[in-house]
Amino acid sequence: MASVTLQNLTKSYAGGMLRAVNGVSIDVEDGEFLVLVGPSGCGKSTALRMIAGLEEITDGAVWIGDDFVNDVHPKDRDIAMVFQSYALYPHMSVYDNIAFPLQMAKLPKVEVDKRVHEAARILELEAYLKRRPGQLSGGQRQRVAMGRAIVRKPAVFLMDEPLSNLDAKLRVQMRAEIASLQHRLGVTTVYVTHDQVEAMTMGHRVALLKDGVLQQVDTPTNIYNKPRNTFVAAFIGSPTMNMYWAMLEGQGDALGLRLGSHVFHLPQSTSSSHSGLSRYAGKQIIVGIRPEDVADAATMSQPEAVNCITAQVDLVEALGSDIIVHLGIDAKAAEIRSSDSLDEIKSDESKSRCVARFTAKSNVRLGQMVTVLVDTERMHFFDGETGEAIHA
Repeated sequence: MASVTLQNLTKSYAGGMLRAVNGVSIDVEDGEFLVLVGPSGCGKSTALRMIAGLEEITDGAVWIGDDFVNDVHPKDRDIAMVFQSYALYPHMSVYDNIAFPLQMAKLPKVEVDKRVHEAARILELEAYLKRRPGQLSGGQRQRVAMGRAIVRKPAVFLMDEPLSNLDAKLRVQMRAEIASLQHRLGVTTVYVTHDQVEAMTMGHRVALLKDGVLQQVDTPTNIYNKPRNTFVAAFIGSPTMNMYWAMLEGQGDALGLRLGSHVFHLPQSTSSSHSGLSRYAGKQIIVGIRPEDVADAATMSQPEAVNCITAQVDLVEALGSDIIVHLGIDAKAAEIRSSDSLDEIKSDESKSRCVARFTAKSNVRLGQMVTVLVDTERMHFFDGETGEAIHA
């Protein structure tokens, strides 16, 4: 096993005019499962290919364990890569596809057979070893691709969107299997996806990229609860975080937040955990509210009237265990788009959409006016000019 270290990793095109990866530095610990996530074109696959040696490095360094590998050939980097397309040989049996890298390395036939059957047992492919890829389902083909990586017993697994060709149900199953397999094998893994649900459920840590720049790298819990900026906050979470322009007002020793025509009284705990907020009194900031922090007041035993607002129900999506409700509220939306820079956050003068996650106890109906309770203790606050989170 080995760690992976990226130091100021950069990839430029067009004579340096375009930077697909821009100064990315990450330390992946031995045995860690790190997920690189971000929108299409953010540079995550390019970074992975530079680790693999399939893409030339413009600047910076890649270390695998104690070895500097910038100029090391891919086959000599002690890595195994799993691709989106599976990259299986259609004319070969499952056995031969899994055995191929071992045969190329000229391992003894007995050792090859032992490793293939061991991988097939782990991946539940023993009954399919004589079949060809065309006779398998998508999930089974993905397992074969995983088997071919496992038998090499590499120091590092590199996976480039391996589940994107599968249907939704199979993706859920396979992501659980891959995470479990990585845990059992303990192999350092760098996994690329554009799906933030995959990132949050599979990775020990998540690294979020935008326009080739690393925005934040942290545990799934921290990246969800303590996003570093508006881009991270908007990208991570489903449904996405609601964001609005708001005015911070000083109220004696307390702080108030004017959102549209309503003023929320922020609890002392919020002022304590966000000590930097006091500097923004009298200024416009961006406030973020997760859908699960907006509740139907009718389902609460004693809702705090001061933190309630009235909104119109525009859309109801019943999911069984909960209900996604789209509301129209009196506020200015702050639109955070994956392709926009932070200084292009725009506001809308009209009523804005608020997405809430109600419990199944709610009886809301399309078109009705409903009173909702906003959990002010779980609000997120961002600088209105830079988009950076306001904490200390």
